[in-house]
Amino acid sequence: MNLASPTPLRLALAGMVALAVAMGIGRFVYTPILPGMMDELHLTPADAGWIASANYLGYLIGALAAAGGWAHGRERTLMFASLAASAILAGLIGLTGTMAAFLVIRFLAGLASAFVMVFMASIVFSHLAAAGRSDLQALHFGGVGLGIAASSALLAVLVTEHAVWSAGWLWSGAISAVGLLLVALLAGSATPANGVDGPEPALPKERSLTKMILAYGLFGFGYVVTATFLVAIVRQGGGGRVFEAAVWMVAGLAGFPSVWFWQKLAGRIGLYAAYVASCLVEVVGVTASVVVKGSAGPLIAGVLVGGTFIAITALGLQAARQLAPQAPRRIFAVMTAAFGVGQIIGPIAAGLLAQAAGNYVLASVMAAVALLLSGVIAWSAAPKSP
Repeated sequence: MNLASPTPLRLALAGMVALAVAMGIGRFVYTPILPGMMDELHLTPADAGWIASANYLGYLIGALAAAGGWAHGRERTLMFASLAASAILAGLIGLTGTMAAFLVIRFLAGLASAFVMVFMASIVFSHLAAAGRSDLQALHFGGVGLGIAASSALLAVLVTEHAVWSAGWLWSGAISAVGLLLVALLAGSATPANGVDGPEPALPKERSLTKMILAYGLFGFGYVVTATFLVAIVRQGGGGRVFEAAVWMVAGLAGFPSVWFWQKLAGRIGLYAAYVASCLVEVVGVTASVVVKGSAGPLIAGVLVGGTFIAITALGLQAARQLAPQAPRRIFAVMTAAFGVGQIIGPIAAGLLAQAAGNYVLASVMAAVALLLSGVIAWSAAPKSP
């Protein structure tokens, strides 16, 4: 095995494992562990929302920092350091029990996940483009769903063993450390095949681009409510702890092939139509989580939200890159900022609403409206054929 120059497939697999660790586990394992934390530590929905938002604030700051030119030439080092930090921070949260510690650790974990997301993408995508294998990008993005599914399986095992909430974090840290070693083996000494040197031009002052940025921010606000509280919704409905883990696993398994599926559909119906369609599907999933009774509601939500949110992230960035092709790093930063602001406000607003109402119905309706608006605004941004 030649570690120095990995094949495009090996690099895509390295990206998949890196995203599984930093995003699927590092960011989203909080969702299935959250109900246990709320029960055992007596956290309120508002507390849970603040902890989630601290993580998303870290992600926002990390993504904006990573999009700058200072990291040029250091991408590989920063990516591996951030993967290691993600593993350590996951384990660390299991050794603490105070609100202040949770906020600080989840903020730092968000920072680490953003660095992995941006720097691993710069390594993987540049090599895939150079090799004419951009089709493998879907495998890279599939790591988010893979990590969600793996962490759900872990939680299901821990639940059957009647483990406390902290065990979920400690085991997540251990699995993340194994993932780090796997990424090192797969990626070898790969660095970005090319980079954007020097300052990029300013973003074009086009109404379509402004609309896509706004639509992306609304998507960030809308998806994150269910992505944060879905398992807590199951807990409130008395679904049982193994079912909670199963619902989140369904979301991960649906997420794994979602980018490939929606990219194929975009090739047939157009990028903007695919974005709108995926938003509408997600609206159904978000609404089903609180409207459809019994076990069917959360399962529908798991499939439909899991099967769209990673893909909408990719489709939105793709549309923005087409509208600002000369400034890929700058548009990534601006889109991530819009998305980040949305997903920081979302859990706080939803947590406060849920606390006031005693359930997650109003919060989920608010999220569904935001997703609907995101689709409508994106549709109006689509280039009109003459």
